[in-house]
Amino acid sequence: MFKIAICDDERHFRELIHRILEEYMGQTGMVYQIDEFQSGEELLCQGIELVKYQVVFLDVNMTGLNGIETARKIRKISEDIYIAFITAFMTYTLEGYRVNAVRYILKNTVNMPQMIFECMDTIISKLNYVVKKKIFRFNEGMKNVSLERLLYIESRLHKLMFYIMEDELNMYTLYDTLNDIEKELAGNDFIRIHQSYLVNMKHIVKMSRNKNGRHDAVLSNGIKLGIPKARYKKVDETFIAYKGVW
Repeated sequence: MFKIAICDDERHFRELIHRILEEYMGQTGMVYQIDEFQSGEELLCQGIELVKYQVVFLDVNMTGLNGIETARKIRKISEDIYIAFITAFMTYTLEGYRVNAVRYILKNTVNMPQMIFECMDTIISKLNYVVKKKIFRFNEGMKNVSLERLLYIESRLHKLMFYIMEDELNMYTLYDTLNDIEKELAGNDFIRIHQSYLVNMKHIVKMSRNKNGRHDAVLSNGIKLGIPKARYKKVDETFIAYKGVW
């Protein structure tokens, strides 16, 4: 399902953009869902579930958290969500480049529907090339998995459990070794934090240490995964280097 979020503090524009997108998506024949949010804060309350959206249409000049600030926070969760700014003024172009906005769409113009259609054409075309996916033969059936949605893999005995964010966090299993899967996913920003855990660094929020000296990787959905003391220094250095590039 193709999922789109509209975030604008003006109801009139949310409804207008919604109608334009419904017309566009109806022509494609794709299964879709469009959700509306009236503030950046409300949108960001989705947390890790933001990755379910392929596109976010984001008003720049909102009260409270504005569109640029909201986009920066979205980028801390996902680099792959397409962000299209909706604005009455072209005054934030440089900031848009910094958060990798795909388009600026001007409000209150007769060309607004055409601009949204062109924006969606571009995004759908790009999605054919930029989404990293891998087919896994799970015990539950074969599945083509978007690697961005794969939070982590846990090994228990000879069974691997894949935790994947879809409409909700789902688990799929297969029989293999974590060593083999780690090799298969090399180059896709996964890190071995523990003998039993292979984690997507995109979903690590921070490293933490509790009062008992235990080290954890804290994921964007709040889950904490333990890191052995012997591995912590290397894991922390790798994560810091990744965040610096990110």
